[in-house]
Amino acid sequence: MRVAIAGAGAVGRSIARELVSKNHEVLLIDKDPAKVDPDRIRGARWLLGDACEVANLEAAQLADCDVVVGATGDDKVNLVLSLLAKTEYAVRRVVARINHPANEWLFTESWGVDTAVSTPRVLAALVEEAVEVGDVVRLFGIREGQANLLEMTLPDDARCVGRAVRDLELPKDASLVAIVRGRRVITPSPEEPLEAGDELLFIALPDSEDALRQSIMTS
Repeated sequence: MRVAIAGAGAVGRSIARELVSKNHEVLLIDKDPAKVDPDRIRGARWLLGDACEVANLEAAQLADCDVVVGATGDDKVNLVLSLLAKTEYAVRRVVARINHPANEWLFTESWGVDTAVSTPRVLAALVEEAVEVGDVVRLFGIREGQANLLEMTLPDDARCVGRAVRDLELPKDASLVAIVRGRRVITPSPEEPLEAGDELLFIALPDSEDALRQSIMTS
């Protein structure tokens, strides 16, 4: 997979390092000469330039990329890059970082964004996950919030504890995608029994969240 990442700060470099370790082809773009240092991530390609300028995107051969990531600390840059990547270069998947929560409403398909990642929202979700047992925690929005990745940690008295996955009475717009049990990640099979302390990961539409909570938790 070929990935272009705008922003060679700590976030962009971390993404690039992870992708390079998995043998993906990665290009980092940044206009700050101090950040363009090939020795920092061996195996990645680097381009010094403004990611909002078409000439630089042409040099980056953005049309050949499978994924473009706007990972700069400037929401305006991430939005402009997303729009150019989608409309001018038909990049299949565009991921954009949201730095300021007030700008979340802009990061939609209208601006070319397929997936938006809000650091403050993710951190808030992780805080909730650490303290909430027995409630639904929204970890991540998918496709502009049309669906959400949800986490639910089962308390001892949850309705579904001791039941097999096939016996769950889930709402029609919710699906169990993984069970985290200790250090294991379990792909749900119909026969898998649920245990207290299990972390259940669901994909669900927003309107189904209350029904999901009731089906899992209510005795």
